[in-house]
Amino acid sequence: EGLLSYLVGPLERGISSLSERVGFASGSRRDLQTLQEELDALRTANEALVLENFRLREYQAENAELRRQLDFRQDNPTLGLVGADVVERGCMTYPCGEVIGQDTNPYLRYLIINLGSRDGVAVGMPVVTGGSAMIGRIARTSPSLSYVQLINDPASRLATMLQQSRVTGVVEGSEEGLMTMTDILPDEVVTVGETVVTSSLGGLLPRGLILGQVDSVSYQESELFQTATLRPAVDFRRLETVLVITEFPQPDLTEITVP
Repeated sequence: EGLLSYLVGPLERGISSLSERVGFASGSRRDLQTLQEELDALRTANEALVLENFRLREYQAENAELRRQLDFRQDNPTLGLVGADVVERGCMTYPCGEVIGQDTNPYLRYLIINLGSRDGVAVGMPVVTGGSAMIGRIARTSPSLSYVQLINDPASRLATMLQQSRVTGVVEGSEEGLMTMTDILPDEVVTVGETVVTSSLGGLLPRGLILGQVDSVSYQESELFQTATLRPAVDFRRLETVLVITEFPQPDLTEITVP
């Protein structure tokens, strides 16, 4: 018996050790499977949190823009306003051109918004952002869409003035997308950094809509007027929502009679 135990003992110990290893390996596989399932669940939860974070950021940006629009409405109770989404952008870099159907688009720089004549939008109406910055005017409408000619379009001309000094002039666009204020009298003092706003001359626009800031001023004695280069108040490439001013106080110029 002693001899048998001596001979069988190592074998029994080997079998026992092997059984322990098999049991450990089996338990490890179960633990690994559990860990993998937990990892998959965590990954799914993380992806959901990332998507929710993106949604919250988008809601935050939309809320900020809507708050600016609400503030503008409250600050300008005499204006009729309708909100619109930008559905298409025209040329934002030079050179450019666009064909809509068979008609050559006459505007180099424009937006298309999702409001049209059936929403009360008409040609000539000003279009602004929630921060009271003017971006253009309605140039053409269909029942459900409208072209907005941007203020930096080469065909755009607006009666304007400097907000601080009240110096008047005309803001024009260009084919390169630049904006200049012209028709400034030579003896007027124009300061870099001054804000340029719309004036009510001609009764076509509300007074005080922001266009941009003076970036530089030039004048040559051979010219009749000074010229100021402007920095736009908004980035036209990033516009998503706008406000169309459908009504604003306008003088009745037909009351003026020529003797």
